[in-house]
Amino acid sequence: MNLHDFLEDCASPLNTPQALGQCLRHMVEAGLDQLPLPGSGLTLQRWQQLALVAGHDLGLCKVYEGHTDALATLRELGARPVPPGSTWGLWAAEPPNARVHLREVNGHWQISGRKAWCSGAGVVSHGLLTVWDEQGGQQLVAVDMQQPGVSVSSEGWEAVGMAATASVDILFEQVPCTRVGQPGDYLRRPGFWQGAIGIAACWYGAAYRLGESLQQHAAQRAEPHALAHLGAVQAALFGARNTLIVCAGQLDEAPTADCQALARQTRAQVEDVAEQVLRHVGRALGAGPFCKDPHFARLSADLPVYLRQSHAERDLEALGEWAAQTPRRHWPL
Repeated sequence: MNLHDFLEDCASPLNTPQALGQCLRHMVEAGLDQLPLPGSGLTLQRWQQLALVAGHDLGLCKVYEGHTDALATLRELGARPVPPGSTWGLWAAEPPNARVHLREVNGHWQISGRKAWCSGAGVVSHGLLTVWDEQGGQQLVAVDMQQPGVSVSSEGWEAVGMAATASVDILFEQVPCTRVGQPGDYLRRPGFWQGAIGIAACWYGAAYRLGESLQQHAAQRAEPHALAHLGAVQAALFGARNTLIVCAGQLDEAPTADCQALARQTRAQVEDVAEQVLRHVGRALGAGPFCKDPHFARLSADLPVYLRQSHAERDLEALGEWAAQTPRRHWPL
């Protein structure tokens, strides 16, 4: 079964963490998590699959993207093959009030502390997370979530959008783990920024499906204002689509190159387009689909939350600083 057919057959509401976890497990069992690696020559195909899941359900996309990104990261850093049927979360947020520390005890590694913003924490079998070693370096570790000492919080996630992802805190108390790569490898590897662009493909997939709702409406009722909004959506999505296609090609041509600037530019472009689509579609269609179409309503509520995986003006500031300090022309045709 291909991914499209699987999603078409996935009729049960994905409105709880348990439903997302079960669906992710079924995807893994069907081999639908085996995506081309970023920079492998098939980057666009990888992003097309992510966008397809995003257009179906952004909560599912969140855990699916995290799982597939974890698999790509483990592969890139030379880790052992994952256990058959395992599902993974990748948790790398580092707020100042939540840190996990790594130490060696009797020749074995273990972690203790609090990890925040862990999507799918209660429903995946394994986690890949950033921790801090005794020398103050950031280290990536893999952990079996079905161990004593792992406690998934039930508090702190009050979101309406992306509610089912349950991005809560995890508490670790002397939990055995396996180091993946060397200190600093997680951020240094090319796949870090390549994976960041994959998030933009998810944003695009959701925006595309919202745009389809407007297109279907306009095809049935030729309202001048709706057509004008559709024209704006068409132009915006055209630009974002072409950006992702060009970006995928550049990654495939130079898979080990530093792509931080490319990632920041692409994410900023797609984020802006997604926000445009939300505005135009909402103004064109009015309250009806927000209130009576469950798929549309869920996407519309989820996408603004998912977009906040961008850091908004902080990301734009970093991009502007790079542009100001790079001694070359940026925009020749």
